[in-house]
This record gives sequence, structure tokens and C-alpha cells, in this order.
Amino acid sequence: MFDNREIFSTPKPLALLTRILEIATDKNSIILDSFAGSGTTAHAVLELNKKDGGNRKFILVEMEDYAENITAERVKRVIKGYGKEPENSATGGDFSFYELGDRLLLENGNLNEKVSIEKIREYIYFSETKEKCEHKGSDFLGECNGVAYYFIYKKDEITTLDFEYLAKLKKASSYVIYADVCVLSDETMMKYNITFKKIPRDIKKV
Repeated sequence: MFDNREIFSTPKPLALLTRILEIATDKNSIILDSFAGSGTTAHAVLELNKKDGGNRKFILVEMEDYAENITAERVKRVIKGYGKEPENSATGGDFSFYELGDRLLLENGNLNEKVSIEKIREYIYFSETKEKCEHKGSDFLGECNGVAYYFIYKKDEITTLDFEYLAKLKKASSYVIYADVCVLSDETMMKYNITFKKIPRDIKKV
């Protein structure tokens, strides 16, 4: 598969992984390998799907620096075929490759200043709505099911949800607003259906 080069010293045996999957999975299983190595698990899933017409899916996790050049590359070659007659070995199928960026929240709970504000905004809106944030460059993140979402954040300043800011809000049925501090009374919060979330305490951790 890699021009007869030994690029990985201890790959899992393909036949063994394939047999394990035959015994332990059904045609619609999702297989997780959190130590993906050379990608044998994905190879076995693709081969088994080709053999029995299954629709198994795989999730591979690999933290070493060969994840793209070896692990993902092997999966590509298995899908497209390899060897003297690649059409005979091709399994078909597809996969997506993702590389993790810097962590959003540091161990002390504070926001990681290496992460761009837009990435933080996107994360918060998705964690709240499971939708993509389409609004750029403002506190307003978007509206979903009548709820307007705001993220009031400045890197080197304390942000405050107060009456002055309240006057700037677009009209909505209710609001979820992230800021450092809220000085509005409970009565005001109830009147305008506002849920206040403190930065960074109330940012969801996944």
C-alpha cells in the first residue's frame, strides 16, 4: 500500500480486526478507535462493508503527527484502491478528516486568548442552537426559535449587561446574553425574558 516501505512498526492485523468486527458489530454499527495508529480499524470497516453490503461507520482518533500522512492516507488508498489492480482492491466509501485547534477554555476556566473571537462566537452559538453562526463582527450571534443570542466580549475589558445595552437589543421573544457582569434587576430580566450567562463560567464545556 505504501510502496513496500515499512512506515509503521506495529500495525494491527487486518484479518484480526475484520474478524472482531464480524463478531461484535452489525451492519449499521459505529466503531470508535481512539488509538487509530496506521488506520487498520477503518480499513477493516471498509472491507467488511464491501463484503456484506453494510453501512458501518468509523471514528478514528490519533494524536501523533502521522495522523494525516499515514492514518488518513491509508484510508484514502483503501477507498480508492491500491496495488497493481487498484479497482479490485477499492472498497468505496468516504470519510472526513479534522484537525483539532487550540482549546477554547484553559484549565483555569478562562478563555484561551489564542483562539479568535469569531471561533468563540461560532462555538457558543452552536452549543446553544446546534446551528451555524452566520453573523460576523458584532455582539449579536443570531436568532433561533424566537430567541436572540448575544455575546458581549472584549479581550481587555469587563463587559456589562445594563440598561444602556438593553436599549440596543433587536426585538425578539426572549434573549440569551453572555457578558462579564449583569446589573439588571430580576424584575427587568423577567420583563424582557432575558437569560444572563456569565463569561466564562456559563460557556458549555464539551
